[in-house]
Amino acid sequence: MQINIEKNLVEFTPENDDEIKKIEALWKIMVDCARFNKKLVPVGEYTPGKNKFARFAIEGEKGGSSETYPDVSVDKDCRCYCQTCNKYVELKKGDRIPPCCGKLMEILD
Repeated sequence: MQINIEKNLVEFTPENDDEIKKIEALWKIMVDCARFNKKLVPVGEYTPGKNKFARFAIEGEKGGSSETYPDVSVDKDCRCYCQTCNKYVELKKGDRIPPCCGKLMEILD
């Protein structure tokens, strides 16, 4: 991964398919175009030669697995959408609302 810093702007450039997937997953966690974006907060210290990595916490995210979502079902046939990527899905009564881009989809109608 290449990291470029220009004034107050930091740019991450993935250099392989694995890094592309990880930057995409991070983006989905960090960006919420309908509400508030999250922030990266430094944890501990980074000293070249002493530490192999710099560690950051995602402000507002609970620790542990990010793949746990509440089990919410729809009470009638409807359409759900993701406010982040605009993906739509058709659901039948009793179907579980699926997660997308790091959160449950919203009921459209």
